[in-house]
Amino acid sequence: MSDAQNFLLTVDQSPAEASQIALGAAKKIESKETKLVEVVQSLGEYLTDDDATIRSKAVSYFAAVLAALDIKTLTRQQISVNAQFFCDRIQDASGLKEAASGLLALQRCQRFSGEHAVQIATSLFVDAQDLQQHPQGTRFVVLTLLDALVSDQRTALKGMSDDFVVGVTDLVSGEKDPRNLMIIFSVLRVVMIEWDVSSHVERMFDAVFCYFPITFRPPPDDPYGITSQDLKGRLRDCIAANSLFGGLAFPALLEKIDSGSLNVKRDVLQAIAACALSYDPATLSLHSTQLWDSLKFEIFNAQEEELASETLVVTAAIAQCLSSDPTASLSQSSLSKFLKPILDECSDLLKEPQQKQAKPAARIIGSVASASPLAFDVTIKSIMPSLLTLYQDSGEIAKQRALLEVLIQVFFASSKVYGTWSTVEPVPTQDNALESFKDRCFEIFTQALMGAPKDEVSFRMTAVEGLTAQTKIRNFLEEEEIGLLVQYYDEVILADETERVDHLKDAAISALNIISRLRPNLVMDITFPAFMATLPDSDPGHGSQSKTFLTSLESLAKLSVEKHLIDLLVRRLLNKLEIVLQNSSTSSYPQALISTLLYVLTNTDLENDPNLDNYIDRLVMGLTKRIILPMKENGHSYACVDDSILDVLGRLTNVLVRAGAQTKQQEVLEKVFYPAIMEDGRIINAPKDLGKRKAAFVVPTYIMAAVTREIRITPDVEDFLEQLVDLTRHETDSAVRLGLLRQMALATNKFLRPSGTRIEAICESCFEALRSKPVPESNEHNHLHMLLWLAKALLLRADKYSTTLLDRLLNLLAHPTCGPLVARGFTILLAPDDLLCKQNFAIIRLLHKQRAFNICVPKLSSDFRNADTTTKPNYLIALAGLLRWVPSEIVLQQLDVLLPLLLQSVDLPEAEVKAATIETLTVTVKENPIAIESHISSLITRLLGNSTTKSGSAPPVSQALGLILLDFKACIFLAKAEPHLQKVRLAALRCLQIFPAAFRHELLLPYKTQVSRILLDVLDDPKRHIRKEAVDCRSAWLRMDEPEEE
Repeated sequence: MSDAQNFLLTVDQSPAEASQIALGAAKKIESKETKLVEVVQSLGEYLTDDDATIRSKAVSYFAAVLAALDIKTLTRQQISVNAQFFCDRIQDASGLKEAASGLLALQRCQRFSGEHAVQIATSLFVDAQDLQQHPQGTRFVVLTLLDALVSDQRTALKGMSDDFVVGVTDLVSGEKDPRNLMIIFSVLRVVMIEWDVSSHVERMFDAVFCYFPITFRPPPDDPYGITSQDLKGRLRDCIAANSLFGGLAFPALLEKIDSGSLNVKRDVLQAIAACALSYDPATLSLHSTQLWDSLKFEIFNAQEEELASETLVVTAAIAQCLSSDPTASLSQSSLSKFLKPILDECSDLLKEPQQKQAKPAARIIGSVASASPLAFDVTIKSIMPSLLTLYQDSGEIAKQRALLEVLIQVFFASSKVYGTWSTVEPVPTQDNALESFKDRCFEIFTQALMGAPKDEVSFRMTAVEGLTAQTKIRNFLEEEEIGLLVQYYDEVILADETERVDHLKDAAISALNIISRLRPNLVMDITFPAFMATLPDSDPGHGSQSKTFLTSLESLAKLSVEKHLIDLLVRRLLNKLEIVLQNSSTSSYPQALISTLLYVLTNTDLENDPNLDNYIDRLVMGLTKRIILPMKENGHSYACVDDSILDVLGRLTNVLVRAGAQTKQQEVLEKVFYPAIMEDGRIINAPKDLGKRKAAFVVPTYIMAAVTREIRITPDVEDFLEQLVDLTRHETDSAVRLGLLRQMALATNKFLRPSGTRIEAICESCFEALRSKPVPESNEHNHLHMLLWLAKALLLRADKYSTTLLDRLLNLLAHPTCGPLVARGFTILLAPDDLLCKQNFAIIRLLHKQRAFNICVPKLSSDFRNADTTTKPNYLIALAGLLRWVPSEIVLQQLDVLLPLLLQSVDLPEAEVKAATIETLTVTVKENPIAIESHISSLITRLLGNSTTKSGSAPPVSQALGLILLDFKACIFLAKAEPHLQKVRLAALRCLQIFPAAFRHELLLPYKTQVSRILLDVLDDPKRHIRKEAVDCRSAWLRMDEPEEE
């Protein structure tokens, strides 16, 4: 059986196998085992068969063989013969797709010429005029062929002149398929640009404009990924392709601009903008007045901000195009004729700057001014004198502010035309006309900032915005003028507390921030000394001076974005900190200084900072060492040093050491970590010296977290762990205990080899200590904490012993006395930790949460069913602690097991457990409401019960005063408990609010009255944010069965 016969038999059942048959035939031709003519001869009887299907399959085989051939295989004569063969086959309607495929294969051959392209195009125009009667797939192949011919043989096709223009428009007429239209628009755009279409303007324009506007919406499963924006973009390019279309395009587009559809208006505006940027100035000038008359209505009366912005873009595009008209002097140019009525109308409107139309007028001025240097020049010379006169004559702050906003639009336009300080493009040759008005503008805005009444905050903020805009314009303000602005901004920021307003202060800081990038020397020479002078050498207490130094530190932190500014700030603050620590001070002032350093260095790319080693030397091996080593040696350090300072100092140390090289980290270990934590070769043990313990286990813990796993923290990690365990057993200070626990977890996770018998022995000793005490003492809680932190460290690295450890912790939930403590500790296992994290090189496996979930949840569920009533809450609390940190997609996999437990957890008295459980239920309702439907009644009842204030919670507003008078002690208790109760009420209301959108309404309607009535009481809740959630929730339920508005 021949290859042709095999192909015909298999092409329908296995197209891939048929392709291999054609590929094999092609290889035989290339190796000269057979000849091309023999392939044709093998198809002889099939090419003339009465059955159209067989004829098309035969042509398909030949086309597939040609497509598989190397592009150099066929001779010119073979291409000519085969091209004629396929052109003849175009007349056979049943084989059009196959013939076009064959011609596509020929078109890619190396010896394919322009003569062949003309021959094929002529055949298509004559014999495929009924193209739209063929299936989409056939049309796509034909259009792909046409696109390839236009792309590769354009010169030859241009020789067909009008015949090609007429032929191609007739061929593609009436197409509706999006994929085919993408090809048609591309082909027609090339013809419109490169062919002489002057005799066929209307034909070409109608061929594309009949599709405007595009209303195509792709189906959800569209395999081609063609969007309506793709089609709109290509159609827009066609409409804007040739200036000859101007007389047809603009009237047709303006006719559609009155459409009530927002999408149609947007499409029209974008098309006009494309035409304005593409057509020549002579064509556009004929329609510019007509265009403006229509466009200004869209600006002054826009119902949507988006449309107004699009219209301003169109106006600028027109001005930009007309700016390139060289045919006349500026005063008589088409640009001047276009801008004069616009600027005159806007100037008239700005005479009353507070009126509604003044703001659009200002935006129009900014838009046309930004179009080009020439348009900017015309605009500035026309409107600036009148604007400055209006400002001088206006006595009201409101009018002055409105005029300042107009000037700001002018400054923005100047930046766009002439660039900012960071612009790399060359400066336009046209002089900046705003230079003539610079002094007056600078004077107006500085007077508005510093001379206006202090309570005119919005007016002064507008002045800051305008001065900032002037600062950004390239080569506009002199350095002395920018320096004066820096002084003004400093005064605003450092004003007395009675005069300072946060919004204005923030605006001034932002302005200084911009200047620090443009002229950092000014900020270093003016702002830094001014702000540092406000920082006292000792704690100022809680008066106005305290607020001033906090303002200065905040401002310095926000300004320090450049490396040299950061370096200067670190040096200045470190010097100040050393003075403050030596003087008598409370902890708040030095803590604020260190926190400022932490903020700045955290927001810096330290790894690429050339000053990193210097920061580590001064802050870690300098400051940190001077603070913690005296605590170890003398039992105390500076008087002001407390837990808060040690914590923020530890965080600062962690940020710096983590970014350092390994050699620097090793140096920190040797000079700071080991001296602080070790004594005579072992970890210090000072049960009666709290200062020594804090020196060893607070800041050094942050250093231990920061070093990479490649560094050996100690020769024997397990011995190190055993020492930490012995110290932790009896530790009473919370800060030291947390440091010890974290060091244990870090050593276990980062530096311990796969766990062995010694870590198991450590855990066993902790379990034994828990079992040996019938009533846990306060210190015995330490054993439980050690087990939880060790389990956390092992679980994160997916150590095999973590499974055993988790199982034993789960067994402790049944313990009558330890059970509640263990249950509350389960939240530690998966909770994120600042130190045990990837940033600190901890080993964190991707599926550790799923692994913990799979270990714990089945056992929690089964043990809960068998537990007695006194210990059942332990299992629910432990479950809530786990689920709080588990991704919802993992929880949903076991929802049938978890749901009964979650519902019972809502009834527990612990507020934190309730809130976490309700949040889990909220996610479940959103993502899998069907699973909840059978529990809707009980869930609604529970959520309503938790959304209202009960006995023991805060009273409604109307009773608050009476309760305070009746029972002051009860109010103190409620004030302490209230934050947790608020969290529960918020979670319950938010969960209830999504019910109407998640469930079928027929399931919820029986509860609508009950929900509405109970939530009515919540509207009297004393907390505003809870009242707001109650309003939103009740509205969602009340709207449930109302008909939708059209």
